[in-house]
Amino acid sequence: MNRRYMLIILGILLAGITFFLIVQQQETPSQESNNQVTQQDQTKNTETSSNKTDTADDEDVSTEEATEESVSQLQELFQQAVSRTVNFFMSRDTHITAIGDSLTQGVGDNVVDGGYVGILDKTINESIQLVSFDQYGKRGNRSDQLLERLNKQEIEQSIEQSNIVLITIGANDIMQVVKENFTSLQIEDFTTAKRAYEDRLHQIFDKINVLNPNTDIYLIGIYNPFVNYFGDIEELEMIVNSWNETSRNVTEQYHDTTFIPVADLFEDTDKDLFADDNFHPNHQGYQQFTRRVLEFLTDQ
Repeated sequence: MNRRYMLIILGILLAGITFFLIVQQQETPSQESNNQVTQQDQTKNTETSSNKTDTADDEDVSTEEATEESVSQLQELFQQAVSRTVNFFMSRDTHITAIGDSLTQGVGDNVVDGGYVGILDKTINESIQLVSFDQYGKRGNRSDQLLERLNKQEIEQSIEQSNIVLITIGANDIMQVVKENFTSLQIEDFTTAKRAYEDRLHQIFDKINVLNPNTDIYLIGIYNPFVNYFGDIEELEMIVNSWNETSRNVTEQYHDTTFIPVADLFEDTDKDLFADDNFHPNHQGYQQFTRRVLEFLTDQ
């Protein structure tokens, strides 16, 4: 394996461990620097004219207004999707079961508990209870672990009562490949793991259909969080795209089963859509995520 690819993989493994250490090391110098800047600014403010102060204040206000406008636009688009969804669910009694990994659990959202599932619940049921939710997300879950958890009585019962099953899974399967093969990692390792992932997806769908043949299943795709660390790396994009294509192909083999793509939502690195760990979505990211899910739910 070439040196460049090896460095990427090692970087992925070390990024999560070193991220908070780096932040902690930078906090103290940053605070000292801010104090020094504050003192310098106070001195300069006594020596400069009020015109310069007014100009600086105007620039700060412009920046804040631009940020607020961007957030406002995102919230407006989200509210429009919510409005359509409320109308969609108004005439039906709906139960949704959400299963999967940290995205279903809502890791990274510091505003609403439960991430995209919590946002769905909070917004759809804000005025009147229209949809009931059961949330079974577990951080770090791979497809083999989710398949095993489907045998738990509470999850079985929830699926039996569900009208819709939402699934997030697959990202940790990719990370497992990295962890097990990082000293001699090859593209072929991901190909082998993808075949096993594909087989487990079939087993997951088969299990759900046995429990409830009338429920609608939605498999949410994988996005590439590593772009925050390494930028647009072709190998990483190839892997994520390939696994998403496999997921889509499996869903197309089942009735009432749909693949929801989300990778494109997180491609623009200029948007602040990631949490402090640069891996999971923040609240704005989960709003984008939720809006995409709502589009597919109400399109059926």
